[in-house]
Amino acid sequence: MKIDATDRKILIELQRDAAQSLDDIAKAVGSSKTPVWNRIRKMREAGVIGAQTVMLDAEALGFEATFFVLIRTSEHEADWQAKFLKALRERPEVQEAHRLAGDIDYILKVRVQNARAYDQFYQALISEVKVHNVTALLSMEEIKATVALPL
Repeated sequence: MKIDATDRKILIELQRDAAQSLDDIAKAVGSSKTPVWNRIRKMREAGVIGAQTVMLDAEALGFEATFFVLIRTSEHEADWQAKFLKALRERPEVQEAHRLAGDIDYILKVRVQNARAYDQFYQALISEVKVHNVTALLSMEEIKATVALPL
């Protein structure tokens, strides 16, 4: 799907607040409600817009610790990778997981209540899959966090 300037404005508004009314979005992008709704529908059908969700305040809910976990493995077989990916997908503490180029094979963003909860996560993970080396880095302060794309 080709995205034009109006589509970009709509996407910016949706990223800012997906709960706002169609009237508010239309007003912000200089259009009327029906054309905006049609554009949103087309972008959903094309997969440009995915599932809509809500952002929760992790600290207000008691999740005060964010760890970035660097994983090196000596295993690179398909069955190990499938088992590892399954373990990550089943752990709700893992907010993000990336396979990397370079010395580190994977990086995880893990959100937990505290260091004890991280240790429980770590012990569970290494009991499920063999890893060569794990380094956990505690985030002291979240300076910026966004899921918005720079449209």
